[in-house]
Amino acid sequence: MWRNIARSAAASCLRRSRRFSTAIPGPCIVHKRGADILHDPWFNKDTGFPLTERDRLGLRGLLPPRVISFEHQYARFMESYRSLEKNTLGQPDSVVSLAKWRILNRLHDRNETLYYRVLIDNIKDFAPIIYTPTVGLVCQNYSGLFRRPRGMYFSAKDKGEMMSMIYNWPAHQVDMIVITDGSRILGLGDLGVQGIGIPIGKLDMYVAAAGINPQRILPIMLDVGTNNQRLLEDRLYLGLRQPRLEGEEYLSVVDELMEAIFTRWPKAIVQFEDFQMKWAFETLQRYRKKFCMFNDDIQGTAGVALAGLLGTVRAQGRPLTDFVNQKIVVVGAGSAGIGVLNMAAQAVSRVAGNTGASPNHQFYLLDKDGLITKERKNIDPAAAPFAKGPGEIEGLREGASLLEVVKKVKPHVLLGLSGVGGVFNEEVLKAMRESDSTKPAIFAMSNPTMNGLCCKPYQAPTFISGRHMASIDIFFFAYSMV
Repeated sequence: MWRNIARSAAASCLRRSRRFSTAIPGPCIVHKRGADILHDPWFNKDTGFPLTERDRLGLRGLLPPRVISFEHQYARFMESYRSLEKNTLGQPDSVVSLAKWRILNRLHDRNETLYYRVLIDNIKDFAPIIYTPTVGLVCQNYSGLFRRPRGMYFSAKDKGEMMSMIYNWPAHQVDMIVITDGSRILGLGDLGVQGIGIPIGKLDMYVAAAGINPQRILPIMLDVGTNNQRLLEDRLYLGLRQPRLEGEEYLSVVDELMEAIFTRWPKAIVQFEDFQMKWAFETLQRYRKKFCMFNDDIQGTAGVALAGLLGTVRAQGRPLTDFVNQKIVVVGAGSAGIGVLNMAAQAVSRVAGNTGASPNHQFYLLDKDGLITKERKNIDPAAAPFAKGPGEIEGLREGASLLEVVKKVKPHVLLGLSGVGGVFNEEVLKAMRESDSTKPAIFAMSNPTMNGLCCKPYQAPTFISGRHMASIDIFFFAYSMV
Protein backbone atom coordinates (compact mmCIF):
# COMPACT_ATOMS: atom_id res chain seq x y z
CA MET A 1 0.00 0.00 0.00
CA TRP A 2 2.74 2.43 1.00
CA ARG A 3 4.50 1.69 -2.26
CA ASN A 4 1.36 2.61 -4.22
CA ILE A 5 0.92 5.82 -2.21
CA ALA A 6 4.54 6.80 -2.80
CA ARG A 7 4.22 6.02 -6.50
CA SER A 8 1.04 8.11 -6.74
CA ALA A 9 2.64 11.02 -4.90
CA ALA A 10 5.69 10.92 -7.14
CA ALA A 11 3.51 10.91 -10.25
CA SER A 12 1.49 13.84 -8.92
CA CYS A 13 4.69 15.74 -8.17
CA LEU A 14 6.02 15.03 -11.65
CA ARG A 15 2.79 16.26 -13.25
CA ARG A 16 3.01 19.48 -11.28
CA SER A 17 6.67 20.00 -12.12
CA ARG A 18 6.14 19.39 -15.84
CA ARG A 19 3.20 21.76 -16.13
CA PHE A 20 3.98 25.01 -17.89
CA SER A 21 3.54 28.15 -15.83
CA THR A 22 1.24 30.39 -17.82
CA ALA A 23 0.63 32.99 -15.14
CA ILE A 24 3.11 35.61 -14.04
CA PRO A 25 3.11 36.00 -10.23
CA GLY A 26 1.66 39.12 -8.68
CA PRO A 27 3.76 41.26 -6.31
CA CYS A 28 7.42 40.28 -6.23
CA ILE A 29 10.61 41.31 -4.45
CA VAL A 30 12.72 43.64 -6.56
CA HIS A 31 16.44 43.67 -5.86
CA LYS A 32 17.07 46.78 -7.91
CA ARG A 33 16.63 50.50 -7.37
CA GLY A 34 16.48 53.71 -9.34
CA ALA A 35 17.70 53.76 -12.93
CA ASP A 36 18.46 50.03 -12.84
CA ILE A 37 14.72 49.37 -12.67
CA LEU A 38 13.94 51.74 -15.53
CA HIS A 39 16.57 50.02 -17.67
CA ASP A 40 15.15 46.53 -16.99
CA PRO A 41 12.21 45.81 -19.33
CA TRP A 42 10.84 43.17 -16.94
CA PHE A 43 10.32 45.65 -14.10
CA ASN A 44 10.01 48.94 -15.95
CA LYS A 45 6.49 50.39 -15.97
CA ASP A 46 7.57 53.72 -17.51
CA THR A 47 5.28 56.45 -16.19
CA GLY A 48 2.99 53.85 -14.61
CA PHE A 49 4.83 53.74 -11.27
CA PRO A 50 2.58 55.22 -8.56
CA LEU A 51 4.16 57.73 -6.14
CA THR A 52 4.45 55.19 -3.34
CA GLU A 53 6.51 52.85 -5.56
CA ARG A 54 8.61 55.76 -6.80
CA ASP A 55 9.53 56.52 -3.19
CA ARG A 56 10.27 52.92 -2.24
CA LEU A 57 12.28 52.17 -5.37
CA GLY A 58 14.24 55.43 -5.59
CA LEU A 59 12.49 56.63 -8.74
CA ARG A 60 11.42 60.13 -7.61
CA GLY A 61 12.87 62.66 -9.98
CA LEU A 62 13.77 60.03 -12.61
CA LEU A 63 10.32 60.13 -14.23
CA PRO A 64 7.91 62.89 -15.30
CA PRO A 65 5.59 63.73 -12.38
CA ARG A 66 2.35 62.57 -13.96
CA VAL A 67 1.36 58.94 -13.34
CA ILE A 68 -0.09 57.39 -16.50
CA SER A 69 -1.97 54.10 -16.12
CA PHE A 70 -1.13 50.92 -17.97
CA GLU A 71 -4.31 51.27 -20.03
CA HIS A 72 -3.35 54.78 -21.13
CA GLN A 73 0.15 53.63 -22.07
CA TYR A 74 -1.45 50.85 -24.11
CA ALA A 75 -3.71 53.30 -25.92
CA ARG A 76 -0.79 55.67 -26.57
CA PHE A 77 1.27 52.91 -28.16
CA MET A 78 -1.58 51.76 -30.39
CA GLU A 79 -2.15 55.36 -31.47
CA SER A 80 1.53 55.63 -32.39
CA TYR A 81 1.34 52.38 -34.32
CA ARG A 82 -1.75 53.46 -36.28
CA SER A 83 -0.07 56.78 -37.01
CA LEU A 84 2.94 54.89 -38.40
CA GLU A 85 0.63 52.92 -40.67
CA LYS A 86 -0.86 56.13 -42.06
CA ASN A 87 2.51 57.82 -42.52
CA THR A 88 3.96 54.88 -44.46
CA LEU A 89 1.11 54.49 -46.93
CA GLY A 90 2.50 54.02 -50.42
CA GLN A 91 5.94 52.95 -49.18
CA PRO A 92 7.44 49.60 -50.29
CA ASP A 93 6.21 46.65 -48.24
CA SER A 94 9.71 45.90 -46.93
CA VAL A 95 10.13 49.45 -45.64
CA VAL A 96 6.73 49.42 -43.93
CA SER A 97 7.27 45.98 -42.38
CA LEU A 98 10.67 46.89 -40.93
CA ALA A 99 9.29 50.19 -39.58
CA LYS A 100 6.52 48.27 -37.80
CA TRP A 101 9.04 45.74 -36.47
CA ARG A 102 11.22 48.56 -35.11
CA ILE A 103 8.40 50.21 -33.16
CA LEU A 104 7.43 46.85 -31.63
CA ASN A 105 11.05 46.00 -30.89
CA ARG A 106 11.58 49.32 -29.10
CA LEU A 107 8.59 48.57 -26.90
CA HIS A 108 9.97 45.07 -26.25
CA ASP A 109 13.30 46.59 -25.19
CA ARG A 110 11.62 49.04 -22.83
CA ASN A 111 8.54 47.43 -21.28
CA GLU A 112 7.96 43.70 -21.79
CA THR A 113 4.69 43.60 -19.88
CA LEU A 114 3.14 46.19 -22.18
CA TYR A 115 4.73 44.52 -25.21
CA TYR A 116 3.14 41.15 -24.55
CA ARG A 117 -0.21 42.71 -23.69
CA VAL A 118 -0.18 44.53 -27.04
CA LEU A 119 0.86 41.33 -28.80
CA ILE A 120 -1.78 39.13 -27.19
CA ASP A 121 -4.61 41.58 -27.85
CA ASN A 122 -3.60 42.18 -31.47
CA ILE A 123 -2.07 38.86 -32.48
CA LYS A 124 -3.72 38.86 -35.92
CA ASP A 125 -2.14 42.21 -36.83
CA PHE A 126 1.25 41.69 -35.19
CA ALA A 127 2.00 38.01 -35.91
CA PRO A 128 3.16 38.84 -39.49
CA ILE A 129 5.46 41.50 -37.99
CA ILE A 130 7.15 39.54 -35.21
CA TYR A 131 7.35 36.36 -37.28
CA THR A 132 6.81 35.46 -40.93
CA PRO A 133 7.03 37.16 -43.32
CA THR A 134 8.81 40.12 -41.67
CA VAL A 135 11.22 38.01 -39.63
CA GLY A 136 12.99 37.02 -42.84
CA LEU A 137 13.77 40.68 -43.57
CA VAL A 138 14.85 41.18 -39.97
CA CYS A 139 17.28 38.27 -40.12
CA GLN A 140 18.76 39.48 -43.38
CA ASN A 141 19.41 42.90 -41.84
CA TYR A 142 19.90 41.90 -38.20
CA SER A 143 23.47 43.13 -37.78
CA GLY A 144 22.40 46.60 -38.85
CA LEU A 145 19.19 46.51 -36.79
CA PHE A 146 20.87 45.21 -33.61
CA ARG A 147 20.44 47.51 -30.61
CA ARG A 148 20.09 45.29 -27.56
CA PRO A 149 20.98 41.60 -27.01
CA ARG A 150 18.11 39.19 -26.47
CA GLY A 151 18.51 35.50 -25.68
CA MET A 152 21.87 33.71 -25.40
CA TYR A 153 24.71 33.28 -27.87
CA PHE A 154 26.98 30.24 -27.84
CA SER A 155 29.77 29.94 -30.37
CA ALA A 156 32.46 27.52 -31.45
CA LYS A 157 34.91 29.69 -29.48
CA ASP A 158 33.02 28.83 -26.28
CA LYS A 159 33.79 25.12 -26.40
CA GLY A 160 34.63 23.93 -22.90
CA GLU A 161 32.87 26.91 -21.28
CA MET A 162 29.20 26.26 -22.05
CA MET A 163 28.39 24.59 -18.75
CA SER A 164 29.37 27.72 -16.85
CA MET A 165 27.90 30.06 -19.47
CA ILE A 166 24.41 28.58 -19.17
CA TYR A 167 24.25 29.88 -15.58
CA ASN A 168 24.67 33.44 -16.85
CA TRP A 169 21.02 33.42 -17.86
CA PRO A 170 19.13 35.21 -15.07
CA ALA A 171 15.94 33.10 -15.05
CA HIS A 172 16.02 30.24 -12.55
CA GLN A 173 13.36 28.30 -14.44
CA VAL A 174 13.03 27.86 -18.21
CA ASP A 175 10.24 25.85 -19.85
CA MET A 176 10.82 26.41 -23.56
CA ILE A 177 14.03 26.90 -25.54
CA VAL A 178 14.34 27.45 -29.29
CA ILE A 179 17.78 26.91 -30.84
CA THR A 180 19.07 27.66 -34.32
CA ASP A 181 22.52 27.50 -35.87
CA GLY A 182 21.45 29.89 -38.65
CA SER A 183 22.40 27.42 -41.37
CA ARG A 184 19.06 27.41 -43.20
CA ILE A 185 16.90 30.35 -42.19
CA LEU A 186 13.47 29.99 -43.80
CA GLY A 187 14.15 29.76 -47.55
CA LEU A 188 16.95 32.33 -47.32
CA GLY A 189 19.85 29.97 -46.68
CA ASP A 190 22.83 30.49 -44.38
CA LEU A 191 22.46 33.71 -42.36
CA GLY A 192 24.83 32.81 -39.56
CA VAL A 193 24.33 34.61 -36.26
CA GLN A 194 21.65 36.80 -37.83
CA GLY A 195 19.32 33.80 -37.57
CA ILE A 196 18.69 34.67 -33.90
CA GLY A 197 15.60 36.53 -35.09
CA ILE A 198 13.88 33.19 -35.69
CA PRO A 199 14.02 31.86 -32.07
CA ILE A 200 13.07 35.29 -30.73
CA GLY A 201 10.05 35.61 -33.01
CA LYS A 202 8.93 32.01 -32.57
CA LEU A 203 8.99 32.24 -28.76
CA ASP A 204 7.08 35.52 -28.84
CA MET A 205 4.42 33.68 -30.84
CA TYR A 206 4.35 30.92 -28.22
CA VAL A 207 3.81 33.50 -25.49
CA ALA A 208 1.08 35.37 -27.34
CA ALA A 209 -0.75 32.41 -28.86
CA ALA A 210 -0.02 29.52 -26.49
CA GLY A 211 0.16 31.32 -23.14
CA ILE A 212 3.68 30.26 -22.18
CA ASN A 213 5.14 32.38 -19.41
CA PRO A 214 7.49 34.91 -21.10
CA GLN A 215 9.81 34.78 -18.10
CA ARG A 216 10.45 31.09 -18.82
CA ILE A 217 11.50 31.18 -22.46
CA LEU A 218 15.00 31.30 -23.91
CA PRO A 219 16.06 31.92 -27.52
CA ILE A 220 19.52 30.52 -28.27
CA MET A 221 21.87 31.16 -31.18
CA LEU A 222 24.57 28.54 -31.77
CA ASP A 223 27.20 30.24 -33.92
CA VAL A 224 29.54 27.73 -35.56
CA GLY A 225 30.55 30.10 -38.36
CA THR A 226 28.98 30.82 -41.74
CA ASN A 227 29.63 29.86 -45.34
CA ASN A 228 27.89 33.00 -46.56
CA GLN A 229 30.72 35.00 -48.11
CA ARG A 230 28.67 38.19 -48.16
CA LEU A 231 28.30 38.07 -44.39
CA LEU A 232 31.96 37.24 -43.86
CA GLU A 233 32.84 40.41 -45.78
CA ASP A 234 30.22 42.58 -44.04
CA ARG A 235 31.94 44.90 -41.54
CA LEU A 236 28.75 45.01 -39.42
CA TYR A 237 28.37 41.23 -39.18
CA LEU A 238 28.18 40.20 -35.50
CA GLY A 239 29.03 36.51 -35.76
CA LEU A 240 32.20 34.43 -36.07
CA ARG A 241 34.17 35.25 -39.20
CA GLN A 242 35.04 31.68 -40.11
CA PRO A 243 33.64 28.83 -42.23
CA ARG A 244 31.10 26.55 -40.58
CA LEU A 245 32.30 23.67 -38.48
CA GLU A 246 31.60 20.25 -39.98
CA GLY A 247 31.54 16.61 -38.94
CA GLU A 248 32.43 15.54 -35.41
CA GLU A 249 33.76 19.00 -34.62
CA TYR A 250 30.28 20.43 -35.20
CA LEU A 251 28.50 17.67 -33.27
CA SER A 252 30.82 18.01 -30.27
CA VAL A 253 29.79 21.68 -29.91
CA VAL A 254 26.08 20.81 -30.09
CA ASP A 255 26.61 17.95 -27.62
CA GLU A 256 28.20 20.29 -25.11
CA LEU A 257 25.40 22.84 -25.43
CA MET A 258 22.67 20.21 -24.95
CA GLU A 259 24.40 18.80 -21.89
CA ALA A 260 24.70 22.29 -20.40
CA ILE A 261 21.02 23.09 -21.04
CA PHE A 262 19.64 19.94 -19.50
CA THR A 263 22.03 20.01 -16.58
CA ARG A 264 20.55 23.33 -15.48
CA TRP A 265 16.96 22.83 -16.70
CA PRO A 266 16.31 19.07 -16.92
CA LYS A 267 12.58 19.54 -17.57
CA ALA A 268 12.86 22.12 -20.37
CA ILE A 269 11.67 21.48 -23.92
CA VAL A 270 14.22 22.27 -26.63
CA GLN A 271 13.09 23.02 -30.17
CA PHE A 272 15.59 22.85 -33.02
CA GLU A 273 14.74 25.40 -35.69
CA ASP A 274 16.12 26.07 -39.18
CA PHE A 275 19.08 23.70 -39.20
CA GLN A 276 20.28 22.61 -42.63
CA MET A 277 18.88 19.23 -43.58
CA LYS A 278 21.88 17.01 -42.86
CA TRP A 279 22.15 18.35 -39.30
CA ALA A 280 18.38 18.54 -38.77
CA PHE A 281 17.98 14.76 -39.19
CA GLU A 282 21.30 13.93 -37.52
CA THR A 283 20.60 15.93 -34.34
CA LEU A 284 17.00 14.69 -34.13
CA GLN A 285 18.12 11.06 -34.17
CA ARG A 286 21.02 11.84 -31.84
CA TYR A 287 19.03 13.53 -29.07
CA ARG A 288 15.35 12.56 -29.33
CA LYS A 289 15.65 9.56 -26.98
CA LYS A 290 18.01 11.27 -24.55
CA PHE A 291 16.48 14.74 -24.14
CA CYS A 292 13.05 16.34 -24.33
CA MET A 293 13.48 17.92 -27.77
CA PHE A 294 12.02 18.05 -31.28
CA ASN A 295 12.81 19.54 -34.66
CA ASP A 296 10.11 21.92 -35.79
CA ASP A 297 11.00 21.77 -39.49
CA ILE A 298 10.81 17.99 -39.58
CA GLN A 299 8.09 17.29 -37.02
CA GLY A 300 6.16 20.53 -36.47
CA THR A 301 5.56 21.32 -40.13
CA ALA A 302 4.80 17.65 -40.77
CA GLY A 303 2.13 17.55 -38.06
CA VAL A 304 0.30 20.55 -39.49
CA ALA A 305 0.66 19.28 -43.05
CA LEU A 306 -0.67 15.83 -42.13
CA ALA A 307 -3.72 17.42 -40.52
CA GLY A 308 -4.30 19.26 -43.80
CA LEU A 309 -3.81 16.11 -45.87
CA LEU A 310 -6.28 14.14 -43.75
CA GLY A 311 -8.70 17.08 -43.88
CA THR A 312 -8.40 17.07 -47.66
CA VAL A 313 -9.57 13.45 -47.81
CA ARG A 314 -12.68 14.38 -45.85
CA ALA A 315 -13.26 17.52 -47.94
CA GLN A 316 -13.13 15.32 -51.03
CA GLY A 317 -16.02 13.34 -49.58
CA ARG A 318 -14.00 10.18 -48.98
CA PRO A 319 -13.45 8.14 -45.79
CA LEU A 320 -10.10 8.52 -44.04
CA THR A 321 -9.25 4.95 -44.99
CA ASP A 322 -8.86 6.24 -48.57
CA PHE A 323 -5.79 8.20 -47.46
CA VAL A 324 -3.72 5.18 -48.48
CA ASN A 325 -4.78 5.82 -52.09
CA GLN A 326 -3.97 9.53 -52.14
CA LYS A 327 -1.41 10.43 -54.81
CA ILE A 328 0.75 13.18 -53.31
CA VAL A 329 3.41 15.17 -55.14
CA VAL A 330 5.83 17.03 -52.84
CA VAL A 331 8.05 19.79 -54.19
CA GLY A 332 11.02 20.39 -51.91
CA ALA A 333 13.34 17.66 -50.60
CA GLY A 334 14.60 19.56 -47.57
CA SER A 335 13.96 18.73 -43.93
CA ALA A 336 10.34 19.98 -44.11
CA GLY A 337 9.42 18.12 -47.30
CA ILE A 338 10.95 14.83 -46.18
CA GLY A 339 9.54 15.30 -42.69
CA VAL A 340 6.04 15.62 -44.15
CA LEU A 341 6.52 12.50 -46.27
CA ASN A 342 7.85 10.50 -43.31
CA MET A 343 4.82 11.40 -41.22
CA ALA A 344 2.42 10.78 -44.11
CA ALA A 345 4.03 7.35 -44.65
CA GLN A 346 3.55 6.54 -40.96
CA ALA A 347 -0.11 7.57 -41.24
CA VAL A 348 -0.59 5.36 -44.32
CA SER A 349 0.96 2.41 -42.48
CA ARG A 350 -1.35 2.89 -39.51
CA VAL A 351 -4.44 3.23 -41.71
CA ALA A 352 -3.53 0.28 -43.93
CA GLY A 353 -2.24 -1.93 -41.12
CA ASN A 354 0.79 -4.17 -41.33
CA THR A 355 0.25 -5.42 -44.88
CA GLY A 356 3.96 -5.55 -45.62
CA ALA A 357 3.56 -3.21 -48.61
CA SER A 358 5.63 -0.07 -48.86
CA PRO A 359 3.62 3.00 -47.83
CA ASN A 360 5.64 5.24 -50.16
CA HIS A 361 4.35 4.07 -53.55
CA GLN A 362 1.87 6.94 -53.88
CA PHE A 363 4.36 9.68 -52.98
CA TYR A 364 6.44 11.60 -55.53
CA LEU A 365 9.32 13.78 -54.35
CA LEU A 366 10.96 16.54 -56.39
CA ASP A 367 13.84 18.87 -55.64
CA LYS A 368 15.51 21.62 -57.66
CA ASP A 369 16.77 18.97 -60.10
CA GLY A 370 13.34 17.43 -60.69
CA LEU A 371 11.84 14.05 -59.81
CA ILE A 372 14.02 11.98 -57.49
CA THR A 373 14.49 8.39 -58.62
CA LYS A 374 16.80 5.55 -57.69
CA GLU A 375 18.90 6.50 -60.71
CA ARG A 376 19.94 9.71 -58.95
CA LYS A 377 23.63 9.77 -58.05
CA ASN A 378 24.61 10.73 -54.50
CA ILE A 379 21.01 10.70 -53.33
CA ASP A 380 20.51 11.98 -49.81
CA PRO A 381 19.86 9.10 -47.37
CA ALA A 382 16.78 10.86 -45.98
CA ALA A 383 15.26 11.13 -49.46
CA ALA A 384 16.18 7.59 -50.55
CA PRO A 385 12.99 5.88 -49.22
CA PHE A 386 10.91 8.10 -51.50
CA ALA A 387 13.02 7.72 -54.64
CA LYS A 388 11.06 6.03 -57.43
CA GLY A 389 12.23 2.83 -59.08
CA PRO A 390 12.04 2.30 -62.86
CA GLY A 391 8.85 0.25 -62.63
CA GLU A 392 7.02 2.92 -60.61
CA ILE A 393 7.39 5.85 -63.01
CA GLU A 394 6.36 4.60 -66.42
CA GLY A 395 6.47 7.54 -68.79
CA LEU A 396 8.66 9.60 -66.44
CA ARG A 397 12.41 9.85 -66.09
CA GLU A 398 14.97 10.86 -63.48
CA GLY A 399 14.81 14.64 -63.07
CA ALA A 400 11.39 15.00 -64.74
CA SER A 401 9.94 18.48 -64.30
CA LEU A 402 7.04 19.28 -62.00
CA LEU A 403 4.77 19.90 -64.99
CA GLU A 404 5.62 16.50 -66.43
CA VAL A 405 4.98 14.77 -63.11
CA VAL A 406 1.63 16.52 -62.55
CA LYS A 407 0.43 15.68 -66.06
CA LYS A 408 1.45 12.03 -65.77
CA VAL A 409 0.56 11.28 -62.14
CA LYS A 410 -2.62 13.42 -61.95
CA PRO A 411 -2.15 13.81 -58.17
CA HIS A 412 -4.87 14.31 -55.60
CA VAL A 413 -2.59 16.72 -53.69
CA LEU A 414 0.23 19.04 -54.76
CA LEU A 415 2.28 20.10 -51.76
CA GLY A 416 5.08 22.68 -51.98
CA LEU A 417 7.77 23.12 -49.35
CA SER A 418 10.44 24.67 -51.51
CA GLY A 419 12.19 27.99 -51.06
CA VAL A 420 12.37 28.41 -54.84
CA GLY A 421 9.83 31.01 -55.92
CA GLY A 422 7.40 30.64 -58.81
CA VAL A 423 7.44 26.83 -58.98
CA PHE A 424 3.64 26.63 -59.12
CA ASN A 425 3.34 28.52 -62.39
CA GLU A 426 0.30 28.85 -64.64
CA GLU A 427 0.94 25.62 -66.55
CA VAL A 428 1.32 23.56 -63.36
CA LEU A 429 -1.80 24.98 -61.77
CA LYS A 430 -3.86 24.39 -64.89
CA ALA A 431 -2.52 20.84 -65.13
CA MET A 432 -4.00 20.15 -61.69
CA ARG A 433 -7.44 20.39 -63.33
CA GLU A 434 -6.75 16.96 -64.79
CA SER A 435 -6.31 15.41 -61.35
CA ASP A 436 -7.88 12.03 -60.68
CA SER A 437 -9.79 13.78 -57.89
CA THR A 438 -12.76 16.02 -58.57
CA LYS A 439 -11.52 18.17 -55.69
CA PRO A 440 -7.71 18.25 -55.82
CA ALA A 441 -5.82 20.28 -53.23
CA ILE A 442 -2.78 22.56 -53.50
CA PHE A 443 -0.69 23.38 -50.42
CA ALA A 444 1.69 26.29 -51.07
CA MET A 445 3.74 26.23 -47.87
CA SER A 446 6.50 28.61 -48.85
CA ASN A 447 8.52 30.86 -46.59
CA PRO A 448 9.35 33.71 -46.85
CA THR A 449 6.50 35.02 -48.99
CA MET A 450 8.87 36.74 -51.42
CA ASN A 451 9.87 33.19 -52.41
CA GLY A 452 6.23 32.21 -52.81
CA LEU A 453 5.54 29.10 -54.84
CA CYS A 454 3.05 30.94 -57.03
CA CYS A 455 4.47 33.58 -59.35
CA LYS A 456 2.07 36.31 -58.23
CA PRO A 457 -0.19 36.85 -55.21
CA TYR A 458 -3.55 35.10 -55.65
CA GLN A 459 -2.32 33.61 -58.92
CA ALA A 460 -3.56 30.14 -58.13
CA PRO A 461 -7.20 31.14 -57.48
CA THR A 462 -7.07 33.14 -60.72
CA PHE A 463 -5.79 30.24 -62.78
CA ILE A 464 -7.86 27.49 -61.24
CA SER A 465 -11.25 29.15 -60.88
CA GLY A 466 -13.85 30.38 -63.30
CA ARG A 467 -16.93 29.33 -65.20
CA HIS A 468 -15.00 26.94 -67.43
CA MET A 469 -14.11 24.99 -64.28
CA ALA A 470 -17.55 24.99 -62.72
CA SER A 471 -17.49 21.20 -62.42
CA ILE A 472 -14.10 21.12 -60.63
CA ASP A 473 -13.30 22.45 -57.17
CA ILE A 474 -9.66 22.97 -56.24
CA PHE A 475 -8.76 23.62 -52.63
CA PHE A 476 -5.89 26.09 -52.41
CA PHE A 477 -4.07 26.52 -49.12
CA ALA A 478 -1.29 29.10 -48.67
CA TYR A 479 0.75 28.56 -45.50
CA SER A 480 4.05 29.92 -44.23
CA MET A 481 5.30 26.98 -42.26
CA VAL A 482 8.78 26.02 -43.42
